[in-house]
Amino acid sequence: MSDFKQQLLTAIQQMSAWEFIAVALAVAYLLLAVKQNSLCWYCAFASTAIYTVLFWDVQLLMESGLNVYYMVMAVYGWWQWRHGGKNDTSPPIRRWGLTQHLKAGAGILTITLVSGALLMQYTEAAWPYLDSFTTWASVITTFMVARKILENWLYWMVINSISIFLFIDRGLYLTALLLVSYLIISIFGLINWRRDYRLQTTGDA
Repeated sequence: MSDFKQQLLTAIQQMSAWEFIAVALAVAYLLLAVKQNSLCWYCAFASTAIYTVLFWDVQLLMESGLNVYYMVMAVYGWWQWRHGGKNDTSPPIRRWGLTQHLKAGAGILTITLVSGALLMQYTEAAWPYLDSFTTWASVITTFMVARKILENWLYWMVINSISIFLFIDRGLYLTALLLVSYLIISIFGLINWRRDYRLQTTGDA
């Protein structure tokens, strides 16, 4: 435990100002998303823009590319949350049926197996299949957030739990701690969105 604390303290001390800002904006994004506040997408765009550059600078090109996707989705999410509903209003929270979840799961599993096999064959990736799963599941789940799909929070809980393991295994304790906060926020996000969804359905009735 003392080694963990020391490594965590060292990681905090080595954080650049830009990394600290990116982390703070990422947390703000989630907290605002829980409240269905469209300002969350401004935070998401700024955070991912910083991470795009940071990951590129340390030659994590796939992570950099993933954050470019997140930037695009931040713009899409902002538009959806502001104009995606009836009469150019904010859309309601939606739910996916079993068929849609099965399609999403099958798509994530298929591309995970393909990219995981490629990583295993051509790279020295530590956890090629788990890493692929969290990446592609994040792509799908970010789209779900933009479309206000209630179950996105359940997806994030699975993704964040696996990511915590991966980051601890790689010695990225500060990032793992950040993902723990994401996991906790996701629980509150599910509770809040489920409550709002029930209020919606009651109002529609």
